[in-house]
Amino acid sequence: MIRGGSSYISSPPAFSNDTKRLLVCTANTVSIFSTSTALQVASLEGHTAAVTSVIVVPGTKVLCYCWTASLDGTIRYWDFSVPELLKTLDVKMPIFSMVIPSILGQPAESNEKPTDVFAYLSIEDKKVQENRPKAMHGQIRKCNLTASRMVGGLILKETPQPEFITVSSSGKFFGIRNKRKLHVWLVPATDSGRSLAKKITLHHSKTLSVLAFHPTERIVAAGDVTGRILVWRGFGNRTFSTGDELVNKEEEHPGVRGNDDADSCSTWHWHSAEVKVLSFSSDGAYLYSGGKEGVLVVWQLDTGKKKFLPRIGSPLLCFTDSPDPTLSSISCADNLIHILEMPSMDILKTISGIKLPHSFPGRYEGLSSGFAYDYTSGLVALRTESYGIQFYSLFDDHGMYEVQVCERNHQPGDEISVVVILVALSQDGSMMSTVEVKLPEEGIGGLVCLKFWALGSENKKFTLSTVIYEPHRDAGISAVAFHPTRHMAVSSSYGGDFKVWVCNDEIQQKGQTLQNSGWACLAVGAYKKKPMTAAAFSLDGSVLAVAAETVITLWDPDKNVLLAVIGETLSPIVTLSFAGKSEYLVSVSRDQKPQLSVWNMSKLSLSWSYRLHIEAVACAVDLLSFAVLALLPESSMCTEPNESMSQGRDGAILLFNVMDPVPVATWSVRKAKGGGLSFLQGNPSFLEENISDGNAPKEFLVYVNGDHEYVLFDPYSNEANEVSTARQKGLVELEETGQVGYASIYGELPEFKRNQTSLVPSVPSERPWETIFSGSSHNLPPLTKLCAAFLESLMEKRTAAVE
Repeated sequence: MIRGGSSYISSPPAFSNDTKRLLVCTANTVSIFSTSTALQVASLEGHTAAVTSVIVVPGTKVLCYCWTASLDGTIRYWDFSVPELLKTLDVKMPIFSMVIPSILGQPAESNEKPTDVFAYLSIEDKKVQENRPKAMHGQIRKCNLTASRMVGGLILKETPQPEFITVSSSGKFFGIRNKRKLHVWLVPATDSGRSLAKKITLHHSKTLSVLAFHPTERIVAAGDVTGRILVWRGFGNRTFSTGDELVNKEEEHPGVRGNDDADSCSTWHWHSAEVKVLSFSSDGAYLYSGGKEGVLVVWQLDTGKKKFLPRIGSPLLCFTDSPDPTLSSISCADNLIHILEMPSMDILKTISGIKLPHSFPGRYEGLSSGFAYDYTSGLVALRTESYGIQFYSLFDDHGMYEVQVCERNHQPGDEISVVVILVALSQDGSMMSTVEVKLPEEGIGGLVCLKFWALGSENKKFTLSTVIYEPHRDAGISAVAFHPTRHMAVSSSYGGDFKVWVCNDEIQQKGQTLQNSGWACLAVGAYKKKPMTAAAFSLDGSVLAVAAETVITLWDPDKNVLLAVIGETLSPIVTLSFAGKSEYLVSVSRDQKPQLSVWNMSKLSLSWSYRLHIEAVACAVDLLSFAVLALLPESSMCTEPNESMSQGRDGAILLFNVMDPVPVATWSVRKAKGGGLSFLQGNPSFLEENISDGNAPKEFLVYVNGDHEYVLFDPYSNEANEVSTARQKGLVELEETGQVGYASIYGELPEFKRNQTSLVPSVPSERPWETIFSGSSHNLPPLTKLCAAFLESLMEKRTAAVE
């Protein structure tokens, strides 16, 4: 079993003391990346819930120790050079943030007597009663890491929700933002556990979003949701002052609200939206800020003058310093971490995670994720917010490259005017097709564009081959599918037609092979002017199936001849898939009456069906198996009071043999809404390196959930092969339940339908007219038998009532 695809930007990363490694929180684990290659070299595994904090213990370059905190309520101490877990502390409450001020600002080698190490935690107390007015679920607590216990009865602050804690680089101060307030604590110089940290509160008129401390002076900066930055100088001079310090209470405090303890407060404003990033330079001369615009602003602290760095391309989330002043990292909203050279801010390396889901505007708001898979190489193609396609290696768990579909300068925060709605790959991964839609402005100017791409033989990247504007006049495209063995594709349209496209064959010229990869329309088909909602080729390419709303039309793709019509379903069909080399076709309908149907091509009839809401379908290439990702009904979802429904709708993966309506195996999964499924060919080189028992599966089944986390496993094995790699574990809650029937998940089968065409009456019964019309029309008895049965029904004998 291989897991991956987790977010790299859920929590701030941390550099090792030698800056050669970057520790990144990735779901339940901490992934360790090389800063020189941007490749993962190790991982820290052990937490059972999301890791929220990773803190490297300062020291010499040879020391490789760190603390981690997690929502599983544990704090763990690691030697990440091995890696090895050294210590575990269970606080029994989810930890959302942790800082350890006492280990900061200390010399690398000190002969002083070691003292207890204390951490300050932002935890969630689930025992707080919901019916209390203004219930405070968040708490700032103190923990003795040396003695492995919480400091009992000491709660520094209660907040409505757990807040992120920020600590100064010197370890003297830490603070949190709480709506329109900024709470700052002074860490006791000699901490005995019960020592109370002094606190001040600074006020603002808007909700605060982020804060940062100056490395050497009493200066704190905070950003708000409107894009303003506030800089308080001399904070805490009255409250934090010692007896030797003289404070003039009669001085004016320009910009300071009320009786706040600060000498002055200045406001800077450039950002148009919420400030997400604030960080002082290592020498304290500059302040870096960033947000939704994707621009890093460098403010000169003394003068307030600013300069800008080039657009990074996505909203900025986090800025992290390293022990080396010439190296930093910045985390971006598209799941990227850039390693920067300071102060020039040149990008040295990029740690690329899988692109995270994004929303679509207007009529495309409910558009599914629309993954496309390369069966042979194990790549998944995902649409990005910046009008591109990301190719991500599922076996190696890292991004390969991106293809820019639209030549547009994407600027975060701009109104979306173009949407890439479809992406399709050929079975061998050599061809790609994309569909983009330019949204109309005030109902005018909409444009649909179909593009074909060819994979380069040397660089193994896609280049644009053909652009077709308005391929179906002004109608939208519902599906694109490639022929399995030839350079042929089909596009179906809501306007009532489909088109078959072919690519010009290779030509010989002067002894050299030239690739003329232009695409042209070969044929056009339609059926009763109905919208064409889905399309698929059979595995050998001899049959083209196109859904005309609720019926399926079968065509000869070469002659463009209608072969047969089968159906119909309760709702319009949105997906068609041929089940490998078999004679069966799988269709999916949604809307108000969802339906999963399996059709027998030889009998042109419905074999069996379920009323299920299907999110994705995957068919095996060489077997008679197919898998579906089904969304569970609302009534069957887990409704525990402490369970957050934001995790996404629950679902199940059902593995079928096409000839049997009873699932071969089922797996329950999380975040199924917006997920995808596909069978992938086993990567020989990868399997040789990572599976030692020799039982390497020929095909994997990959499940990608709505958050783009994924898991690959062998669906035909009783026990999934655990792969000993540095990949994340526990990213997707995929629980195998074995060979369990459908009833174990959904109850009995009242919705199950099956047309057993082989059981059409051929032996006379006492009441044949009641079953004579069962089955398909081409399997009905001859007319002479129909007449006899019909006449017999008119002369049905009635039994006299006995008084």
